[in-house]
Amino acid sequence: MNKQLLAHLLLFVAQFLYGANYTIAKEAMPEFIQPFGFVLLRCLGGTALFWLVSLFVKEKIDWKDLPKLMLVAVFGIVINQLMFFKGLSLTHPINAAVVMISTPIMVLIMAAILIKERITSRKALGIGIGLVGTLMILVVGKKLSFSSDTFLGDVFIFINATAYGVYLVLISPLMKKYHPVTVIKWVFLLGLFMVLPFGYEQFSEVAWSTLPPKAMWAMGYVVVGLSFFAYLFNTVALKYVSPSVVSSYIYLQPIIASLVAIWMGKDHLDWIKVLSAVLICIGVYLVSAKPKHSQTAGKEV
Repeated sequence: MNKQLLAHLLLFVAQFLYGANYTIAKEAMPEFIQPFGFVLLRCLGGTALFWLVSLFVKEKIDWKDLPKLMLVAVFGIVINQLMFFKGLSLTHPINAAVVMISTPIMVLIMAAILIKERITSRKALGIGIGLVGTLMILVVGKKLSFSSDTFLGDVFIFINATAYGVYLVLISPLMKKYHPVTVIKWVFLLGLFMVLPFGYEQFSEVAWSTLPPKAMWAMGYVVVGLSFFAYLFNTVALKYVSPSVVSSYIYLQPIIASLVAIWMGKDHLDWIKVLSAVLICIGVYLVSAKPKHSQTAGKEV
């Protein structure tokens, strides 16, 4: 399979996993596990799975890259996950979703600053069109309120979005040097140690022996689906496409979340969702389309 096509396929599947999570994770949090405890569970599960898989990937890291891996873990695991869950507990879901779509914009800016990725007019237009489509599905007909009551939570979500943008940019050069599993196993292990002080108390409060099946299934989905497969797919994609392309797929999450909710009978299809989906697809295409003058098969787009 063409590597570019594989990257886009993996990115779509990753966003499907994230989109479905909006409905599934609520089965476990916060009734059966608190936010920081959930983050620690994700790190424990992700670390175990990636190190298990790494038994089949015989590759060592250059210890000079350890500080870079620690920095990636700080932004991609610690700040990213802790700020998101804490922010979500202090603001409305609609606020969080709107603030989160600033990620592709932050990635475009950070990539230009940190790795000198050129901001083309086509990418800027694609991100703008995708932004409009996403805002339509998130805001039209819904209550959005950035009040003083939600201000702190909104700030935390923005920090989360910025951290994830920095993470995508920082991890990209490492993907050119190592196998994706090698990189992500170290990122999760280092992140685990940093998250442990924040999540241990809430994690220890979970009544594991009395968890209902729906909560156990939801936790399993988050650990395996998000912490393992979604992180892995995004990381693999970064070997073949630029951080701005990876981040642009975030715009698909509300569409996928809506489709899952419709399938489960918790939402309905209307013209806003259809138009939003069309605009988002156009935006993602413009960001990810390979320049005509590029002839190199493995070149970033």
